[in-house]
Amino acid sequence: MDLLSDRKQMEMSVDWIQVPHLYGKIIALGSEALQIRATVELGRHSEYAPKSVLAQIVPVLVGLLGHSLGSSDPPPVAGAAAYCLDCFARRGDGALCMLMGQSGAIPALLRLLPQSEGRYQRVLAKCLRSIVCCDSLSRAILTRNDGVGIILNLISSSVGDTRRYLLEIFSSIAMLRDVRWAIINFGGLPSLIESAGTGKIVSRTRAAHAIGLLGVTRRVRQMLVDLDVIPVLTSLLRDGDMIAKMTAGNALGIISSHVDYLRHVAREGAIPLFAELLEGPEPLGREIAEDVFCILAVAEENAISIAGHLVRILQGDNNVAKAAAADVLWDLSGYKHLVSVVRNSGAIPLLLELLTGGNDDAREKASGAVAQLSYDEADRGALIDAGAIPVLIGLLQDESEELKDNAAEALINFSEDPLLRDRISEAFDIPSFQHIQDRLIRIRASDEHMVRSLSRLSVEQFSP
Repeated sequence: MDLLSDRKQMEMSVDWIQVPHLYGKIIALGSEALQIRATVELGRHSEYAPKSVLAQIVPVLVGLLGHSLGSSDPPPVAGAAAYCLDCFARRGDGALCMLMGQSGAIPALLRLLPQSEGRYQRVLAKCLRSIVCCDSLSRAILTRNDGVGIILNLISSSVGDTRRYLLEIFSSIAMLRDVRWAIINFGGLPSLIESAGTGKIVSRTRAAHAIGLLGVTRRVRQMLVDLDVIPVLTSLLRDGDMIAKMTAGNALGIISSHVDYLRHVAREGAIPLFAELLEGPEPLGREIAEDVFCILAVAEENAISIAGHLVRILQGDNNVAKAAAADVLWDLSGYKHLVSVVRNSGAIPLLLELLTGGNDDAREKASGAVAQLSYDEADRGALIDAGAIPVLIGLLQDESEELKDNAAEALINFSEDPLLRDRISEAFDIPSFQHIQDRLIRIRASDEHMVRSLSRLSVEQFSP
């Protein structure tokens, strides 16, 4: 309450309508010391001023930056102007940032930064960061003024807060398509990766997004891995907010889409973090985790670890996460090189429990996994031992067409096993089973005909 009272008192005690005129007179007629003092005080109290008043002052401040150009030793008033603009930039919705960009602040700051050092350079970098990070037009202006090369050169020689501000600037422009390819040509990937591991979470998230976009090509993906991008993205997946986690997780999924990197991602501890994402509240996060699990599971040791986490989720009480876990198990059940992983994980009894007690989505995903498992002889035995047959026969009466289809598919696979055919005899008289059995017979016959037809075609028949 005191803070609100002080703010109101400040707003009432200053005739803000007169401030642009008075400040203009000081800049035009006052000494440099007076200009600096007035500019710094204006920045300090700008949070109390109407935005319309600050908008009138922006061109004056940008002019102070411009007047410093061409000097080998820019005057301190330019630093004061940058400080004041930075204070203005942090006001609200970004409208003032847009005005600064349109008024010429970006090229002026880009010219001043290489001439500056120490605290002065830090103030300039912070000001530029505040403008471009909240205004897309200003980012485009920065890139048109050779901003990529200038910022990268400055990063290579800067330290501390100045380096952090420059990295945050770099991550903001990396979202532009043209800039992403310039980053490769300018050797900017190390700085982009550093941006993903340094600074504010929103900046790190932007950098991770750019890394994911760049990583879709095999050559760049290799470069990123060689530069140790995997631990940086894993750290963001661990420590970021939900948007950061999803962005980093998606980028890791893209990086993982090569067999050589699957184990590296797992060694960094990413699998438990994706399990957390699978259990999280965001549908997109669950979708990302499902996709990445299916990629990582190509390596059998990863699949064993993933299956363990999926079993833990199935044993819990998060119904939405259970459905997602069952969906992943459905996919893993189709991997020929992972025949025993799902069975050995202990997931089969839990999938059957889900068929009888889960929500509609979870039941459909679990039925798909069971149908897929039924194609393997050893998995059929495990399903029988867990009591699958009466459960599947019961599903033939269900209202969901997908559940009935998946249950019938599994039972048909059982029926084709001479040792199990008698155990499902009661299903033969159920209309839904007969219908699906006839349909599968036609589909398989069509597939066999297609294979025979293709085998008779010679290579010459496909030649022009």
